[in-house]
Amino acid sequence: MNGIDWTRAETGQELEALVKPAIEKVQLVKYAGASGDFNLIHTDDETARRVGLPGVIAHGMLSMGFLGQLCGQLVGKNGFVSQLMVRFSGMVFPGDVLTCRAKVKKKNENERTLDLELSVEREPGKTLTSGKAILKFY
Repeated sequence: MNGIDWTRAETGQELEALVKPAIEKVQLVKYAGASGDFNLIHTDDETARRVGLPGVIAHGMLSMGFLGQLCGQLVGKNGFVSQLMVRFSGMVFPGDVLTCRAKVKKKNENERTLDLELSVEREPGKTLTSGKAILKFY
């Protein structure tokens, strides 16, 4: 993905999705180290079950990171991500393949920005993380 062409972006346009391969437990351990979030519900099945979860769950901020990656790839070297906000509404588990989606909600010609609606899905129509971003173009 080389970044989108600002001149061709249109309100309502679905942008190229980012598909993340199956979440692996080792990825969760590495993320715990990188983020400093060592809550065992993210790395230890026994602890997760003890607190009522079906097993280990991914850090919510990992999904946010994936959306940040998508936004960065969409804007490419043509600008920057000026805002990113998310809401977590579902759990991500090891083995899940996630699809990160973006849709243009608004194009501001004067400010050269695109307002995006974002989502992370395990399966079509089942949003686990939703959000919005603003991409600013040079």
